[in-house]
Amino acid sequence: MPKALKKAKAALTSMKIPKPDLSRSNGSSPVTPKTPKTPADEGLEFFESVGKGDQPIHVYELRLDPDGGPNKDRAYMRLPPAYTPYVVRVTLDAGTPASRNGVFKTNFPLDGGRFERDRFAERRLPTDFSAPIQIDLPISHAGAFIYWIEYDGDTAGARVKGREGYFNIDPILKTKARSPIVSNGKVAQDGSTIKPDYVNIPLDGLSILTLVSKWMGPISSWREHFAEASARGYNMVHWTPLQERGESDSPYSIRNQLVYEPSMFSGGKADLGSDGGQVKLEEILKVAREEYGLLNLTDVVLNHTANDSPWLVDHPEAGFSPANTPHLTPALELDTSMLEFSGGLKAAGLPTTISSEHDVTMLVDAFDAYLKERTLWQYYVFDVTRERKAIKEALDRKDVVEWSGPDVALKTVVELANIIRESGQIQGYKKLEKRLGTHVPGPVAAGFVKAAFVNLGDDSESLADAWVRVVDVLNVPLYEEWTEDTKVALDNIRNRLKYTRLDPHGPNLGAITPQLPLVEPYFTRLKKSDPETYSLANNGWIWNADPLSNFALWPSKAYLRREVIVWGDCVKLRYGEGPSSNPWLWEYMTKYVTSLAETFEGFRIDNCHSTPLHVGINLLDAARAANPNLYVCAELFTGSEEMDTMFVSRLGINSLIREAGNAWDPKEFSRLLYRHGLGKPLGSMDGACMTSKAELPPPTGKGPTRDCIVIPHNGSVPHALFYDLTHDNESYLDKRSAEDALSTGALVTFSFCAIGSVKGFDDLYPKLLNLVGEKRKYEVTNLGENSGIAKAKRLLNALHSEFALEGYEEGHVHQENDYIVLHRVQPSTQKGYILVVHTAFHKGSKDRGYITPIKLRSTKAKFIYGAHIDIASYDIEKDPNTLRGLPGKLIDMPEVVASQGLDGEGPFAEIVVPDYFPPGSFMVFETQLQGIDSDLDVFCSQGAEAAFGDLNLVDLNVILHRAEGEERDATDGVIGAYAIPGLGNLVYCGLEGWMHPLRHIMRYNDLGHPLCGHLREGTWAFDYIHDRLLKQVDVFPALAQPAKWLKERLERVKTTVPPFLRPKYFAIVISEAYKAARRAAIEQSSNFVVSGHDLTHNLALCSVQMYGQIKSASLDPGKPTPSLAAGLPHFTTGWARCWGRDVFISLRGLFLTTGNFDGAKTHILAFASTLKHGLIPNLLDSLRTPRYNSRDSPWWMLQNIQDYANSAPDGLSILSESVKRRFPKDDTWVAWDDPAAYAYSSTIAEVMQEILQRHADGIHFREYNAGPNLDMQMKDEGFNIDIQVDWTTGLISGGNRHNCGTWMDKMGESEKAGNKGLPGTPRDGAPVEITGLLKSTLRWLDQLSRTGKFPFKGVDVEIDGKKRLVTYKEWNDLLQSSFEKCYYVPTDPSEDTKYNVNASLVNRRGIYKDVYGSGAGREWSDYQFRPNFPIAMTVAPELFDPEHALGALKLADQYLRGPLGMKTLDAIDLQYRPYYDNANDGTDASIAKGWNYHNGPEWGWPLGYFLRAYLHFDTKFGAGKTDNIETLHHLHRILLKPREHIQKDPWAGIPELTNKDGAYCADSCNTQAWSASCLLDFLEEVHKLSAKSA
Repeated sequence: MPKALKKAKAALTSMKIPKPDLSRSNGSSPVTPKTPKTPADEGLEFFESVGKGDQPIHVYELRLDPDGGPNKDRAYMRLPPAYTPYVVRVTLDAGTPASRNGVFKTNFPLDGGRFERDRFAERRLPTDFSAPIQIDLPISHAGAFIYWIEYDGDTAGARVKGREGYFNIDPILKTKARSPIVSNGKVAQDGSTIKPDYVNIPLDGLSILTLVSKWMGPISSWREHFAEASARGYNMVHWTPLQERGESDSPYSIRNQLVYEPSMFSGGKADLGSDGGQVKLEEILKVAREEYGLLNLTDVVLNHTANDSPWLVDHPEAGFSPANTPHLTPALELDTSMLEFSGGLKAAGLPTTISSEHDVTMLVDAFDAYLKERTLWQYYVFDVTRERKAIKEALDRKDVVEWSGPDVALKTVVELANIIRESGQIQGYKKLEKRLGTHVPGPVAAGFVKAAFVNLGDDSESLADAWVRVVDVLNVPLYEEWTEDTKVALDNIRNRLKYTRLDPHGPNLGAITPQLPLVEPYFTRLKKSDPETYSLANNGWIWNADPLSNFALWPSKAYLRREVIVWGDCVKLRYGEGPSSNPWLWEYMTKYVTSLAETFEGFRIDNCHSTPLHVGINLLDAARAANPNLYVCAELFTGSEEMDTMFVSRLGINSLIREAGNAWDPKEFSRLLYRHGLGKPLGSMDGACMTSKAELPPPTGKGPTRDCIVIPHNGSVPHALFYDLTHDNESYLDKRSAEDALSTGALVTFSFCAIGSVKGFDDLYPKLLNLVGEKRKYEVTNLGENSGIAKAKRLLNALHSEFALEGYEEGHVHQENDYIVLHRVQPSTQKGYILVVHTAFHKGSKDRGYITPIKLRSTKAKFIYGAHIDIASYDIEKDPNTLRGLPGKLIDMPEVVASQGLDGEGPFAEIVVPDYFPPGSFMVFETQLQGIDSDLDVFCSQGAEAAFGDLNLVDLNVILHRAEGEERDATDGVIGAYAIPGLGNLVYCGLEGWMHPLRHIMRYNDLGHPLCGHLREGTWAFDYIHDRLLKQVDVFPALAQPAKWLKERLERVKTTVPPFLRPKYFAIVISEAYKAARRAAIEQSSNFVVSGHDLTHNLALCSVQMYGQIKSASLDPGKPTPSLAAGLPHFTTGWARCWGRDVFISLRGLFLTTGNFDGAKTHILAFASTLKHGLIPNLLDSLRTPRYNSRDSPWWMLQNIQDYANSAPDGLSILSESVKRRFPKDDTWVAWDDPAAYAYSSTIAEVMQEILQRHADGIHFREYNAGPNLDMQMKDEGFNIDIQVDWTTGLISGGNRHNCGTWMDKMGESEKAGNKGLPGTPRDGAPVEITGLLKSTLRWLDQLSRTGKFPFKGVDVEIDGKKRLVTYKEWNDLLQSSFEKCYYVPTDPSEDTKYNVNASLVNRRGIYKDVYGSGAGREWSDYQFRPNFPIAMTVAPELFDPEHALGALKLADQYLRGPLGMKTLDAIDLQYRPYYDNANDGTDASIAKGWNYHNGPEWGWPLGYFLRAYLHFDTKFGAGKTDNIETLHHLHRILLKPREHIQKDPWAGIPELTNKDGAYCADSCNTQAWSASCLLDFLEEVHKLSAKSA
């Protein structure tokens, strides 16, 4: 980023901004008096009134980043004119940092009243964490406005001001309507005629003609010029300044800003009147508007005034002089020396006429010598003699200022010079304000040398000499600087002298005289007396200058180094920091711009890039106060698009001038056309696909609810005013060829932006006219002889305006060799005009060149007009009185018939360039797409809700998702994911797979995307979409209706739409289907989901993503049923799809919070039926060959039964549900279809009791079919399952070194590294989450049992040889009493005796152990800091000491939390390995074959439990106890990365795991059921909390 831009942009900083008192304003800013009515008042009245406006209101949606600022692309918004008031909707995701006591501020007068730059309306952001935040701003008038959000920072009392954004609203411009230029395929003979009524002309419809008034004669003769401009199709005139001109006669050298040029009036000054001619000028401009349909735009000159402006003598402070800008003093002296030198050339025997380089060198060398005599070095350096004297006197009188800087004792003089230079003690250093003005006060220097030269004692002579040695070192670079500055100045004088008097392309000024000195003077001398006050710096420009730096101000040395290309007739104006700096000038220039705004419809800001921003902003504000619909354009030479946008957004520039003449070849010209004039590409889809219908609540809180259309806003680039030629650039005869005027002029008119030209371009003037010296007058040629290309411009300019008025916003640019083709199309009617141009960048050729015949698919094309220009001669005699162009004759082209053809792709029109089509030629055809239904857009977008509305969630899984493996499984391998050339396979077969690329394509009209290319090439994708559904109707009958809907629409698109439009209509159909299907899924969900924000919706869609029906996995061994996949794409089919642990970790979030109680119940019943050995399967395998090696799965199921009972309607009744048991009571293994299978039943309550009782008894078995056939990685001992209860603590322990019975279940696979058969994380003992789940179950069953809702009281056990009943309460209390002692590791080692802690194994204190009672030799693993304890905190918070819990959670927040999940191991642990690579086949056992799966990589699902635990403990016992808002903001900030990921990732989910710091892990599932589920769990808790607060 350029330094200047960095300086100009305010960084996002925490600052002490007083918090707003919002209690009195009810979320709004104070309302100013509203009489008389302002546009803002009228806008409020519109929204608050019933019956005003029956059309839907447009709502432009601006989405802000989480920090409250717009992203870079949206920092500047250009908005349309407020013909009817509309709304800007600012949206922000709930819970983002900017919503912390956030206040939206803007200087748009939201509450009515007048606009004031520094008065800000405020809107308080809602604090709802469960719904999106939006603020609706009623927009009613034009202008340039700023906004930002201010919110609480991280430290108490701090407020953060978010990044600023800007929105500019286009003005409403009204002009006379005109009749169509083309009717029934014919060009109107008399052109388009002016009609009595007015129309609103969009900025894209402006056709502007620059006229120079001094070449037009008096205003009494201007009517003929208006008639000519109007006849040529222009609708606005750009006037160079019309004010009184200075002595140079340049229109831009204004002598009197409040008086118009007397020569424009027949009676001269006598005709001006007391108003300076304003009334008379307004009368003639009114004629232009009302009779000729011409609006008026004037140059506004803010940077300078004429050197002979009379008011400068009275107000010299208005300019830059040595008196108010002292560093200009040596520059003035140098300039004066140049003038003196110029006057004495003859006397010195030097040449006054330059005829050679030798003369230049002789003069510059002589001036160099002359300049040396002026001793300008004195402005730079120390006066050594004075320095010695001052320090000696100070030392002698003991006037010494003690040195307080860094230690300087015994430093070298070079070091001392550096220190004093950086100390800030040198007065006048590099200021250049006066001769010998650089010095250090004697007492300061004395203190410095005494501290430095400690060996000299108090010897003043020696100390003074020492100081002189330091000064000599200081002077060396200052002399060098003077030498360099002088060299640069002389080089610039040399170059300027060569250009002005020797260069053939220069002005050839002639002999050097006192009146025409060596080079242009840099200062205007108003008086001979007091030169420091009355010598004012002239204005000019500098190559590659920083536009935000004023080159007249220090530290710039531009005037001294002669770097300014100066305008000797213009004095640069000095505004200072604001009106108080120069009151008279500000008042005077405000009158100037206000007067112009009252007279003209628009401004062109002259020299805009050199206009100080604050000057432009304030003066344009004053102008807009006089004319709210002022159109403002400008030309910028910043060299940076970013800087351009900054000027545009701050000043409210409506259009930036761009020049076609800047293109150096046809390819570059086509790029400029695409960049500035394309509009939208043909077949754009944002309007059809991205907008949505909604209801708009009244923005002010009063008035009716209205229908609206919500339009996402992507931010803007500056709007272009595209000139074929500007008045200050060389003619095309000089640049390219005269013939190219016709081809370039035609292409510019076909641009969808404002366009401009000059009369001399149309009339083929051979040379650039000199605004200063040219005295001749225009010849009014109208459309006749000598009118150049005017007749063509009549057609083309008229078409240009019609394009904007009728919405021909889509375009296509094609460049081939020297040809450029530009097609403009109205997207609703598909009517268009195509322009074929043969450019003429090179002189002399008449060759036709080559372009491939132009085929327009499914289109008819009718020739409208074509021409080339025949120029008889390029050398014409210069008429002394009249400006005339080249003798060019516009030769009309015979009609070119676009033939109709037919090929394999269908019908087409073909345009073939005729044999004679020389460079500079053009032709225009009217086009009309054929065969496309006028109602196709409507047909493609209607009926989707009815077609998709009755689908259930399993049907929607097929419609929306299905990974490759699922689809292949469900269709016996017939259908898989769709492959797009250049893009690869879509991740989903359903609509979500298509929507990932389409979201980007639709929003940004990226028609060059590989998907769009594929759709244009053929219709394979169209067939795939509905075929895959129709082939599955037998299994999913409800798919018939959506399949029919899709087929009808896609087939019609296939048969009626040409290839180039296929992407658009494909996108319409798919996006409408997707919206309807997504809506159907959301509407079947719980209120929590329905009322939630985007993140809630996206996570809830993961439940549809994971819940589907395939053939190889089921909840019934005899038939396919829907089931929950653990993750995609790896866990989709067969035995790998449905895992007991994963199902029951995911069930609450994906099924219960979303309201899919049936799906939840089905899974509970299915798994309950498989209970065996007191366990449920880890791998269900359709209940056929389930595997029982998971110690935690039954506890997750019991937790889910509890959650179901507490959330589902009549949920407790599930306890009495009966399930047939898959295995006999004795746990014998039988096949699913064996008679012994499903031979008896149990209720869910009995199943729950059995789990508890079997654990109480102790579980000891060997897995069925143990051995390599079951698990080829596991060692034999690993198949032995042992689980028991320790009745001294109540804890359940189990496992051994060779198996892994919890979710951290990675089994070693590498023989090479030696980890085969060894679990990476065995966690044998009592894992903390199992203890928490057990405690939760016991607590709940105790409550049920005591109220008679559960048929059992406890478990039968034998303790110390005695059999007895241990009630649920006893077991519960035993766990309660032992938990902290067993699991907590105190922060203070002195407290270790209170807990079961081995201090030698402690790695981090203040944590909860991951396991209690790890096996022999692995005791250290108890103390590993892992993310499992928040699970226990969430399900059984009562187990934890609140203070301990909060401390441990904060450690987890600091050390375990990653962007998308939780580190599975503390980074300081010796086993920490954060990068998972299952393909690693190295010798490092810690990572080989992914052994570190759970030893560092960051897993998604534990994050949800961490968030829930933190929410619970912080709001009940921590900082959030009194105000939970801070807690919620902290936790929602953690969700920013998951929110961003699920929005942008093609899988539309949360991954299973990531590597360190959220880095992508190739072996992870891209979307995992439990990762999404656990975040939904947290969001539902927040939803409940919000509802409770409300």
